[in-house]
Amino acid sequence: MLIPIFSLQLNNKVFPRTFAVGKFDGKKPSLIGATAGNKVFIHSPHDINPQAQQLDGSVSFLNVNQVITSLACGQLDEQLEKDLLVVGTNTHIIAYDMERNVDLFFQEIQDGANAITIGSWGELPETLAIVGGNCSIHGFNKKCEDILWTVTGDNVSALSLLDFNSDGYNELVVGSEDYDIRVFREDQLIADMQESEIVVSICPLINGKFAYALSNGTIGVYERSNRQWRIKSRNMAIVLETFDIDGDGVEELVTGWSNGKVDIRNDRSGEVIFKDSLAASVAGIVKADYRIAGENSLICCTNEGEVRGYKFSVQDENLAVAHTFKSNQEAVRDLLQKKQTLLLEIQNIENVGKAHKELDDQFGTIEVLTEIPASTEIQTGLAVEKAGNDLPGHVAIKIKTTNGTIIRAVTIFAEGLFRGECYVVHPAAHQLQENVTVPIVLPRDAAVDLHLQIFVGLKTSKLFHIFDLTRPLPIFSMYTIIENSSQNEPKGYVTFSINERISRIVLWINHHFLLAEECAADPASLYVTFLCVRTDAKLVIRMQNTGHVRIQTDDIELAGNIIQSMGKFLKIENLHTNGDFPLEFELLQQVFSQIEEYQAARQRISSDMAEHASIIRSFLIRAEDARLMGDIPIMKQHYIDLLHLNRDLINGYTIRCTSHEELMRHLRFLNQMVQKAGNLRLGKYKTNTINHCRVAIKGNNVELLIKSIRSGTV
Repeated sequence: MLIPIFSLQLNNKVFPRTFAVGKFDGKKPSLIGATAGNKVFIHSPHDINPQAQQLDGSVSFLNVNQVITSLACGQLDEQLEKDLLVVGTNTHIIAYDMERNVDLFFQEIQDGANAITIGSWGELPETLAIVGGNCSIHGFNKKCEDILWTVTGDNVSALSLLDFNSDGYNELVVGSEDYDIRVFREDQLIADMQESEIVVSICPLINGKFAYALSNGTIGVYERSNRQWRIKSRNMAIVLETFDIDGDGVEELVTGWSNGKVDIRNDRSGEVIFKDSLAASVAGIVKADYRIAGENSLICCTNEGEVRGYKFSVQDENLAVAHTFKSNQEAVRDLLQKKQTLLLEIQNIENVGKAHKELDDQFGTIEVLTEIPASTEIQTGLAVEKAGNDLPGHVAIKIKTTNGTIIRAVTIFAEGLFRGECYVVHPAAHQLQENVTVPIVLPRDAAVDLHLQIFVGLKTSKLFHIFDLTRPLPIFSMYTIIENSSQNEPKGYVTFSINERISRIVLWINHHFLLAEECAADPASLYVTFLCVRTDAKLVIRMQNTGHVRIQTDDIELAGNIIQSMGKFLKIENLHTNGDFPLEFELLQQVFSQIEEYQAARQRISSDMAEHASIIRSFLIRAEDARLMGDIPIMKQHYIDLLHLNRDLINGYTIRCTSHEELMRHLRFLNQMVQKAGNLRLGKYKTNTINHCRVAIKGNNVELLIKSIRSGTV
């Protein structure tokens, strides 16, 4: 297993998820991380950076002079045969050659850099520094050329490169703040998995598998698009890494937690096979041959600067036997789980016996009254209900027993739907009935499985029986069919033609909407109107027997979701559409003009601050001259002028920060609009639409952008 081999103290704070290791001379590794004062520390015990001023032994510092949001190390320029440091801030990315102490490039990036990874992506010939920011993803080469650009649904929070579909090329797995994990093959989205919280870390495993961590303490493993397992902790998982702790050639999953715990799990089952504790929250975990001993070490660092290294040990005499019988351990674990299940069943039987005895002591022997009828059945139904009775529009789960047996409580488990993923309905004793209605408010359009535990019993008995049920909710559960009407139809629409029968579209509707009665197919035409009970907005779906489809809605995101869902259900690879969304385009024009105003104001404030800086130097020189000449009144006057000027600078900086936040908010809207425009198409047409939108944005041409969204062309 693992044994600790070294420990050191950096004596500096380390920001979470900014801890890395790099060979900046191509041979010897160094630890780096972001620390206070907008600096990057470099721990170089092998003295590979003699040009930097050495502080505290082997620790040196690199001043970035901007708030560091992310960093990464890698061979961005393969010809140099050494690692480069890439640092991301709210406004720039910087590539730095540590050995030569020079910047390779210093590039402004409006969307910021929340996450960075370095490597090969798809069939692109160059190694890229891939930067995830404000709803966007950029790929920069060694010359700082923006080789690839695409958009994603929300702020990027985690990036990782891995061969997702076993085609020999790396795909990019992106975690974002909208709880989604997306997989991109270059600029094409090939998979999308929905989670229950913000994705904070992603780690590649073998055979198309990857691990993920969420901000609510959940970690898990996906094999391609199928989740294998997940666990949830009260603490937050900060970072994920892999390391072979038993010498079998297969790396296990390492997790660093906010309470300082480090645990290592079997990537197939999630079972903990090693754990240790540090004195503070884990900031980062890396693996490297840090002692140059010919073998990798697992290196953990806390946010207080404590670093601890581990290595695989072969001291255990039974290690070879353990490897030989590793497959048998899986069987033993299964048997232990079955044993635990049987013990729980025995305990439940004993509890039932005790309950019978208590009832006998209290009421006498009344077997008929205390037994739950064997014929008890549970009837459940789902209905869409509009807003009313102090409730917004919702889906109602109606639960009823068949023979008057009361429902004592209902527990509903649903991933990403409730805080804590669980909702409990427990009526008071005087309100117990044979039926219960539970309102479920769905915040967004997404398929979810409801796992219900229903506790039923008799009023005269303490005994109860648990029914376990699962009810799936389709993607568009919050839409109810209303009477077809041409009045007040949505102004926005998207049209396209497909080689499908109307019956197939009707089948899609019945599968993806929560309907009281299934929609019937008419071979001549289809015309159905839905009302979203969440927003009271209309949705109209029309189709002619010629294959022409028209979707009417004022919500461009909803139109895109419908097209993506329909394309997946009908297995359509490429689809071109045309559309118009007047309300969305009017808002887009307003945002575009505001972005121009914020950018102009930002440049003006920057020039004013630069001018003030030169005036400050002048005042300081004059004040110092007056002091040396003994002219105290003049010196005081200059320092008073400096005080006023400093206040102006502070006010200007505050205005600049506010303007920057507003600019980021508007750029986020702009990138999300491009993402929604791409979702109106499928396959190559989606890629073309995103590229055309980018050309329009770079050219600052809002008319061209709207044209690209409407038709997918320029």
